Amino acid sequence: MIKNSNPDIQKTSLALAPVAVLKKYQGKGIGGKLIEEAHRKAKELGFDSVILLGHEKYYPKFGYEMTKNYGIKLPFEVPDENCMLIKLTENALKDITGIVEYPKEFYE
Repeated sequence: MIKNSNPDIQKTSLALAPVAVLKKYQGKGIGGKLIEEAHRKAKELGFDSVILLGHEKYYPKFGYEMTKNYGIKLPFEVPDENCMLIKLTENALKDITGIVEYPKEFYE
């Protein structure tokens, strides 16, 4: 959930956890296929954006951009280049700015 600066507007977004592939299978496109399938499934379920904390050189290949470009921040201190999002639909984040609020399970 993105807690918008305007409290009347909240946006539910998915969080993508780090994608990991065993070393012996890396470089074969498996991670990319997992990400693409996650995007497909997210759209099928009605979600239109995904937020992640990840490697600044890997995720942009899949369309991820810095959250900072949208006025969106994560609730903890991390470098801007590692805080990213992807819009799965054209106006997914229209009029949305604020701080990401993760479910309590992320902190347990």
